[in-house]
Order: sequence, then structure tokens, then C-alpha cells
Amino acid sequence: MNSMVEVLAAHAAAQPSALFCADPQRSCSYAQGWSWARRIAAALLQRGLKGGDCLVVECTQDTRFLLLNMGVELAGMVFVPFERRAAQARVDDICGEVQPALAVIDSGYTAEAAAAVATFDDLLEQAAACEEASLPFPAGDDLAEILYTTGTTGKAKGIECTHRGNIALAENIMYAVQMRPGSVELLPLPLNHSHGIRCCYANLLNGGAVVVVDGVMRVAEIFQLLQDYQVRAMDLSPTAAQVLMRLTRGKLAEFNGQLDYIQIGSAALPEETKELLQESFPDVRLYNFYGSTESGRTCALDFNAERGRKNCIGKPTKNATFVIVDEQRQPIESSEDRLGLVATAGPMNMRGYFKQPELTAQTMQDGFVYTKDLGYISQDGYVYVLGRADDIINFKGIKIAPEEIEETARSYRKVVDCACVPLPDKDAGQVPKLFISVKNPDKFDRKEFYAFLVESLDKNKVPKEIEIIDEIPRSANGKLQRAKLRP
Repeated sequence: MNSMVEVLAAHAAAQPSALFCADPQRSCSYAQGWSWARRIAAALLQRGLKGGDCLVVECTQDTRFLLLNMGVELAGMVFVPFERRAAQARVDDICGEVQPALAVIDSGYTAEAAAAVATFDDLLEQAAACEEASLPFPAGDDLAEILYTTGTTGKAKGIECTHRGNIALAENIMYAVQMRPGSVELLPLPLNHSHGIRCCYANLLNGGAVVVVDGVMRVAEIFQLLQDYQVRAMDLSPTAAQVLMRLTRGKLAEFNGQLDYIQIGSAALPEETKELLQESFPDVRLYNFYGSTESGRTCALDFNAERGRKNCIGKPTKNATFVIVDEQRQPIESSEDRLGLVATAGPMNMRGYFKQPELTAQTMQDGFVYTKDLGYISQDGYVYVLGRADDIINFKGIKIAPEEIEETARSYRKVVDCACVPLPDKDAGQVPKLFISVKNPDKFDRKEFYAFLVESLDKNKVPKEIEIIDEIPRSANGKLQRAKLRP
């Protein structure tokens, strides 16, 4: 099969009453999902849209969003989502770039660059009155969606994803976590983001279901959904995991016997969060995924089974090939003592950056997506990543990963968040500089904190400068934005 909507149709024929998706207000079987996809496609065509047109869609974080996605696919159009509570300027930028034939929005945004605007309810009401369209499935190489990054290192980029690429992305996840047939997964992460929507695709390919919730703050609601739908898996970001564990006061661990796995992604996983999950879920497979919007989830590690592998991101997923290259993009025999840059190839890779051929050429070459992540591949096939090359601190020729310093600093009880960046130094080349946000800045004892760092870190890793700021910059999905703190 060449598209996710074709997968939906196949499951609707094979298991029509099986659960496809749900949220706290509604649920939808595969038969119902396929019916809605055909009606939505008919409604879009009725509005005069045609194959290849772009639709900019606000993420409603519920089943309506997924149904619209399937209807857009079936109609041969391009799905372009943006996050809830986005700034109007971001919506303007996206609409200005893709020039959508239709913007589907619910929260009062304007979309002047769109040819037309509709609300979800208006579009679904129209679809409900339409006959189910009979349309050919899209070709695998056709453009399925444009996913906009959250812009951690500059202007957001539109990543072009094909239908066949989405199948490969879904396979990478499905096989990596060893999904059971018909498994149900709880998903509180934003569906407009690549991590969230691809979790949906993996469960769809598996013939299972996702239960979508809007974040992790409504603990009672989450507990009820876990029970009602006999949820067997969860997909969390590190921040969501931390918040959920804190809000439930450890009671989430009561589902240790029900859950098959928990997958973590979308941002770096702090050591303290990893240890908390290991303690709370000793019998659950705990997967840390490495990836990007450009390539999807390309590496996975069950850190409950594979303990003690510092900086390890696991082994490549089903469709991913990893190589380590030098600065000229030539493959090298890497090791812990000979680091290089990580590159990945496979059918899951993006087609390119939307309307940015020069940036595409800088990032992609001969089927590989080249990253700025510094790492190596061990003799037993495990991939290790120390961090982004421009984040690594080069102290007298010694490579220091900022994450190690950050994890130590975050373990200090009065530190709320932190970020470490390289600071130029005439003697050492670079030294660590640490930014921290604290609970009570006026009462914070710098000397005590510094003494803690000296005791906890190697001498060359102790920050030369420590600066207290109000808030550590992070993207909408929790990624640390170190670039905003570099001198």
C-alpha cells in the first residue's frame, strides 16, 4: 500500500468495527473513519478544490483532525497543519508561503493568504450531507503533507512528506516498539507535530488505535481513558512524562501491568526522567527515539532493557541506514575516540524543504539527510550521539557534551531549568557557560550551587560562568533553544 488512507480503507474492509481513534468526547471505528474520509473528500471537491491544492489546518487535538487528514489525502490534496495557540504571525507565515486553497480554523485566526476559510464544524456538517466519494488512492510519490518545524535554530521550515514516506515512517515506529495487533495507544502530544502525527500513522498501519488527549494536565481524564479503552501504550515527550508523573504522584505506576511500552521522543531525554520511568515501570518496554522531522524516528533504544549505555540512541529502525561522516561528508570508521557527523538514508526521508531548493541541497545529498549531530557507531551496531556539533564544547581538544552538565545542574533542588553553551576562551578554546532559572533568585546561594557542581562534575566540565535568567528558551514542543543563548 502506498498511502495511509489506503491503509485505512483496507482495515475498514477487514475489521470495520475495530477502534480507529478516540478522544474524551467521541470514538470512531475503522468503518466510520473510512466513511468520513470519503465524505470529507467529496465536500472538498464540492468546494471547488482540486488535487495538489494545499489546506492549512489548525490542530484541534481530537479525532476531527485525524478524519480531516484522511479526507484531504483521499482527495489528493496536501495537508499543512499548525499548532493550537500559535501566534497569528506564524499562521500568516505558513499561509503566505503555501498559499492554501482553504484554511480550516477554529480559534479566530485570520488567513488572508488563503483562497477560502472554513471552520471544522462547517466543513464536517457539509461532509455529513455528501455522498461518499469514490476516488483513486494517491500515488506513493505524491506530496502528502508539509510539516512546519518549530524553528529551534531560526525560521521554521516546511518539510515535504510523501505518502510512501509516511508508510516507511510508520513502519519504523511499529516494528521498533513491537506493536501488538489491535493495540491502543494514548497520545497527549500535539498532532500537528511530526512526532504526534506519525504515532497515529504507526497505529493505523498496525490496525490499532490512538486515544488523543490535549496534554497531560487533566489527570482524572487520562486515568479514565486508560481504563475505558484498555490502553496498552503511551507516547510522551520528556516534559510530558515529568509532568504526568508529578501530577499523578506516582499512581501512574499502577498501570505497570497493563502497559506494553512507553515511547519517548521529540526532545532529549534527561537522565533523571529516564530513571524515574525505570523505577515506576519495571515491566514495561521504555523506548527512547532519536529522529527529526526530516527523517522521522530513525533509531530506538529500550532503555529499560539496555541500561548503562551512556549517550546511546540504540539501533537503526526498520527502514533507516546510518553512516558517520567527516566535515566533507565522506564516510569514516567512527569510534568513541573518532567522532563524526550523523547521516541517515531511507524511504522515510523528506522529499525536501518546501520552496527552499538551496537549503534542501545543503541538507540532502545522494539520498542521505545530513545532521549536525556528533556521534559514532560501535562495533556491535549501536549508535551513540553526544549532541549537536555546534553545541559541543571543545575544551583543549576534549569534546564535552552540554547535556551532562545540564543533567547535573537540574538535579540541584533549587534549579528549575538550565542550558549549557560553549563560551570562547583564549586559553582553552571553549569553556562551558551555564544558564539557569531558579525558584527564588534573591535567595539563591551561588557559592553553594558552585560547590555542588565542583563536587559532581569532572574539573574540565565545571562551568566557568553561571548566569541566572528568568526562563530558559524552549520551543513549543520542549526542545532546548541553545542558539538563543550563545554569545
